[in-house]
Amino acid sequence: MLMFIAVILMLLLLAIGTHVAVAMGLVTTGLILMIDGVPMTVIAQTAFKAVNSYPLMAVPMFILAGNLMMRGNIAGLIIDLIGSIVRAVQGGLALTVMIACVFFAAISGSSVGSAAAIGAATIEGLKREEYPARFSAGIVAVGGTLGLMIPPSLGFILIGSIVGLPVDKLFIAGVMPGLMEAALLLATIAWMARRYGYGTTTSRADWGGFPRRLPKASAAVLMPVLVIGSIYTGYLTPTEVSAFAAIYAAILCIVVYRSVTVGGVWTVVKDSVLQTTMIFAVVMGGSLVGFVLARMGISAGVVEYVTSINMSAWQFLLVANLILLVLGMFLDGVAMIVLTSPLLFPMATALGINPIHFAVVMVANVEIATLTPPIGLNLFVMSGIAKLPVHEVVRGVMPFYGVRLTGLMLITYIPAISLVLL
Repeated sequence: MLMFIAVILMLLLLAIGTHVAVAMGLVTTGLILMIDGVPMTVIAQTAFKAVNSYPLMAVPMFILAGNLMMRGNIAGLIIDLIGSIVRAVQGGLALTVMIACVFFAAISGSSVGSAAAIGAATIEGLKREEYPARFSAGIVAVGGTLGLMIPPSLGFILIGSIVGLPVDKLFIAGVMPGLMEAALLLATIAWMARRYGYGTTTSRADWGGFPRRLPKASAAVLMPVLVIGSIYTGYLTPTEVSAFAAIYAAILCIVVYRSVTVGGVWTVVKDSVLQTTMIFAVVMGGSLVGFVLARMGISAGVVEYVTSINMSAWQFLLVANLILLVLGMFLDGVAMIVLTSPLLFPMATALGINPIHFAVVMVANVEIATLTPPIGLNLFVMSGIAKLPVHEVVRGVMPFYGVRLTGLMLITYIPAISLVLL
């Protein structure tokens, strides 16, 4: 009964606009004070321990690297390079945008960051080639979600730090699912371009322009190769790679391309600190939720109930997906991961589900959450960039929901997609 009241109170706080970290902190602090034998110092100790994590230190560095690359208009260089060849086919610019999303996903680790960077560099070009405005906004919003799956993914860093899974293995597990999702989206865009006549303005493949543009763009293209390669070979840990990525991005933007001034770097640093603070605040609030669930025996009780009713692994995965899809309508990705990980991962492990595979399933749900109204962050990002009402962006995304759900089912029930590289 007490937990039911706590959940209702948290929902009420969220409904009146309270930040999710504050809502979790207030409610769980109240619950902890009601538990006999638990000193108040546990609140501070639990919250501090949650962010005093070596893997979690990768978050601010990857955020900084992504923000630098976004402000330095690195996306434009990648789009020009890819577009010199891909734009020769019908719908080529839309396909170029999606391929650029894959490259930028391997730089930023953020869905919103990827959508903002690619959207700012491509929306006007798509408009000039007479792509429908909502379709243009839709493909960038959907493509931006790949930043959550393709490493370096902030979602995997959070899951790894909360559940205790190796972040490097989570990164590697996200490569094939991310590429599969990208392939499904590219196929859908190509079909829609032919079906509805989008992007009829084409040109010959500029094979000569590709080698001319490659030297200028090579430093940017090399970044995801270095990041993923360093992790896959075990040469650097994800936290070390994050520091390398931030330094590399700063050198690119300040020295190589000279697209960001020293003053601009300071602005990017301040924005990155604010974003990191928001994420860490949610993690701290979520750690208190996890403590309460464990202390009151709720986590163990739920695991015991699931095993007692003989729920199979595939049934649990179906239920978990449904729960996460519904939560995605009301919570952002960070809050979803922080709130559900302490409860869902023990159940998955008890049913024999590989925890790394389940982590990929969870991130695939978070990808969809960023596209789901009324909270979907990518919808609001693209609404601002494309200057469209949010409901128009939703209409542009709608044709891709089925594709994302298909990808989710494939990732859920074919574990080899996630585990093949491990």
